[in-house]
Amino acid sequence: MEIEKSNIVRSGAGRDKGKLFVVLAVEGEYLLLADGKSRKVESPKRKKRRHVQFVSAEETRLSEKIKSEEKITNSELRRTLAGCRGVPDQEG
Repeated sequence: MEIEKSNIVRSGAGRDKGKLFVVLAVEGEYLLLADGKSRKVESPKRKKRRHVQFVSAEETRLSEKIKSEEKITNSELRRTLAGCRGVPDQEG
């Protein structure tokens, strides 16, 4: 499946292997990823497509905001990813 903006992916390589991220942007073979905690919206991680695995493409309010390029917050990212993991969000 083609990875697009607002999809949820899992890192398959590197120091962050196994972590979930939201795709903020697609730049050719690179993706800009953020999780709201270790990688904030203000400084997303640049990672090659082949180093991530697709997890989910749910249509949520967050995905609509990302696609329409509205401002998103780190807490929104954490909440969405916690829901994907099935773990309640722990702010801070």
